[in-house]
Order: sequence, then C-alpha cells, then structure tokens
Amino acid sequence: MPQVKVYDMGGKEVGTMDLNDNFFGLEVNESLLHQAVVLQLASERQGTHATKTRGFVRGGGKKPWRQKGTGRARAGSRRSPVWVGGGTVFGPHPRKYGFSMPRKQRRLALKCALSDKVKSGDFLVLDKLEFDAPKTKRAVQLLNDFSVQSKSLFVTLESAENVEKSVRNIPGMKAVGATGINVYDILNHDKLFITKDAVARVEEVFA
Repeated sequence: MPQVKVYDMGGKEVGTMDLNDNFFGLEVNESLLHQAVVLQLASERQGTHATKTRGFVRGGGKKPWRQKGTGRARAGSRRSPVWVGGGTVFGPHPRKYGFSMPRKQRRLALKCALSDKVKSGDFLVLDKLEFDAPKTKRAVQLLNDFSVQSKSLFVTLESAENVEKSVRNIPGMKAVGATGINVYDILNHDKLFITKDAVARVEEVFA
C-alpha cells in the first residue's frame, strides 16, 4: 500500500497517508493513457471547418463554350475544381472527432495516471487548500514553499473559486474539483497538489 506524506500549505510535513492500491499502486499502461488523452483532445475539437464544393460556389450555370470546334478542352462549368474560383474536391466538412471508450478503460486510465504521479514522487497531499480571497501572490508563495516552479495541478474537494482565480494567472497552473480531474490534466502537469478529502472523493467517485 503506497504511503505519502501530508503537508500543510506552508510546505511543512504534518503526517502521512495510506493510499488505495487499486487507485495509486497500479502498473502504468502507456497505451491506455495515450488512448485516453487522444479521446479527450479529439472530443474538444470543434470540427466546424468547411469548404465549398462545386455545388456551393457561385456561378457556373452556363456552359463556357460549345463542346466541339473551338480547339479548347471541353468544359461544362466555370465552377469546375480545375478552374480558378471553382469548388474544392475532398475538402474538410463539419464533423465530430470524438469517439467512444469503455467506462472501465477510462477509469483505469485515470488510475494509471494517478499511480504514475505517486511513483514519480510528484503527488503532493495537503491537509487543506483554501484561500480567503483570490490572491495570486498567495498561490506563488505556496509554490515557493514547496520549491515548485514547474506546471502544477491543484485538486480540491469541490470547485474552489478563490483557489481557481488565484492560480489561473500563473502560467502552467490549473485548479479543478475532485470530480473534474482527468487524465490529460494529470499528465500535462508536472506536479499534482491534492487535498486529503479530495483523495477520498476521487476514490469514491471513480471506484
């Protein structure tokens, strides 16, 4: 059973915490993590790109010249794809890029991502994480107390507005609630700060 240290917001150790093997002690499945990341990024694509085929561009109702006798190549429309101003062939059209992935696989990918953070020592548990008011300086002080300058993800029990506003002005920092945690955010940030109650909520929701 993995055991991690618990810190206060000043970076001082205040205890230890045992983690669930089924969540934080798994072997990392890299192919599953890759699939989960591709799924999330693909689902976020808008897919609103569009091009006009020859049926949508303006003009082209009259045959440019007669079929035979001119010495030129036959042509039936000025909107042909080979003409300047003509339609586009096989261009992109609005579509959805998202695809489905079994729920058990999605949850296993999340557990693998968390296990990877624990094994690498980048999983930092806090006894609490709360700010009285939105204050970027306070968030910077917290990072300095932990000697962290890299991209970090902060996970609280519920969405904490003061925490989110305090870290969002710092490049590479993000704060989410326990139920909003995902594989991409975990892997995209070097450090993961999470509160003790948020750990319990993650285990409860994604069991």
